[in-house]
Amino acid sequence: MPRGKYTNHKGRNRKFTSPEELEEQRKQEEIKQKWRKEHGGESSSEEESGDEKSGSGSSEDSDSEGDHPVKAKGVSGLIEVENPNRVVKKNKKLTTLNNLGGEGEKPQLSRREREEIERQRAAAAYQKAHAEGKTEQARADLARLAIIRQQREEAAKRREQEKKAKDEVPKKR
Repeated sequence: MPRGKYTNHKGRNRKFTSPEELEEQRKQEEIKQKWRKEHGGESSSEEESGDEKSGSGSSEDSDSEGDHPVKAKGVSGLIEVENPNRVVKKNKKLTTLNNLGGEGEKPQLSRREREEIERQRAAAAYQKAHAEGKTEQARADLARLAIIRQQREEAAKRREQEKKAKDEVPKKR
């Protein structure tokens, strides 16, 4: 029977785990849990408290509770996916944080960040020089200010002379 032009490849390469493999994995997990209980640790106390709460539950129920305390909804509980792009937040030791802070090592900056910092420094230096009158623009501004002050002083003198002249005119009459 011909399949035609379009073929569907879904389900052709499915691989099912055999019951023997599943049983072997379960036994390995039980061995690991026994070893943890014998050697003691933080996880063993949690498992024991979980066993006490479950009471007369089967061993498979206690295994699933120890591995996955919160049950995921839907298919996400069955599939374990490792996302390569996910950044896991790592806990830092206090000693390493103190060493980094004390030495004062600068973090590696990108080219744009370095250029931006350099631009800010240059602008601050220019402002400082401008305030001290050392730049060409500052000199030009100061010269302009001096001319304007001189003109204002002359205008003020003229106004005073005109006032005096007006005051003298009534006195003469």
